[in-house]
Amino acid sequence: MVKKKSHEERHDNKMPEENMPENQSATETIITDQEVSKEEPVAATESTPEETIAQKLTEMQDKYLRLSAEFDNYRKRTLREKIEMTKTAGESVLISILPVIDDFDRAIIALKETESCNAVKEGLQLIYNKLNDFLKLNGVKQMEVLNSPFDSEMHEAITNTPVSDESLKGKIVDVISKGYTLNDKVIRFPKVVVGE
Repeated sequence: MVKKKSHEERHDNKMPEENMPENQSATETIITDQEVSKEEPVAATESTPEETIAQKLTEMQDKYLRLSAEFDNYRKRTLREKIEMTKTAGESVLISILPVIDDFDRAIIALKETESCNAVKEGLQLIYNKLNDFLKLNGVKQMEVLNSPFDSEMHEAITNTPVSDESLKGKIVDVISKGYTLNDKVIRFPKVVVGE
């Protein structure tokens, strides 16, 4: 027994061509349905203000993360460069002081071979002068503090000693360890004896 489809079932599955308008075929109806289904997602892509704000927030977070990573890389790179500069910063100073060390080596050899103390004294004085010239060229100066008033900000008092001359009270009467400045900044404070 074959069951006949009702008119409604035939209408749901496929519209007969006789019921269609004259200028429209069955294939056009299918295309039209696809076009309608294509339009729906376009309407769904219209964003609400909340979605727009969420999208902007995501973009800002991405920019922040990228900027943070770039800054972290910059910080690490500059730290590496700073460490490398610190390691090699004194290289030129050390290279310049090597000739003075060579002079000391020659003086020690001369001490063993010579009987004359005057020649050794002259040699040591030359080395001392050469070393002082080297320090001056690099901006290091010796602080002249003997007989000057004691200043607790510039001098380090080791001890006080009684003095017979009243004009020397409160002044530096002896220097235990010399003080030095590098480009007008104190790099070693002088250790002094103050008269009282």
